[in-house]
Amino acid sequence: MTKTFALPTSSRRQVLDITGEVAEIVANNDVASGMCTVSVPHCTCAVRINEHEDGLAHDILTLMDGLVADGDWHHNRIDQNAGAHLAATLLGNSIQVPVEGGNLVLGTWQRILLIELDGPRHRRINVTLICG
Repeated sequence: MTKTFALPTSSRRQVLDITGEVAEIVANNDVASGMCTVSVPHCTCAVRINEHEDGLAHDILTLMDGLVADGDWHHNRIDQNAGAHLAATLLGNSIQVPVEGGNLVLGTWQRILLIELDGPRHRRINVTLICG
């Protein structure tokens, strides 16, 4: 089963913690044990698992700037956001988290992060639950 929620982003690039929204979907769908896949159907944002701390969020975005510097990217001939597409390609558009006892199985500091690379936009996040 797949549930979708929407989330507006407020700036061009930002890191948002979406763990609470995902956990609520898991809790409300009677999944005692299984897998949760979180994905985004967009080409200029990403989903990752990491700590949600301001300094780390800044570092993730700075790393993407360094890896995908402004350049003569061919895609920029269309809409000037090739860097966002390339960074999203490096980061990925989905993650998987085990579910046990109706809860996401995450480490102490692990959070599910939506990484906006070309906002502000309205993003959709898909949460697919597979019962075990």
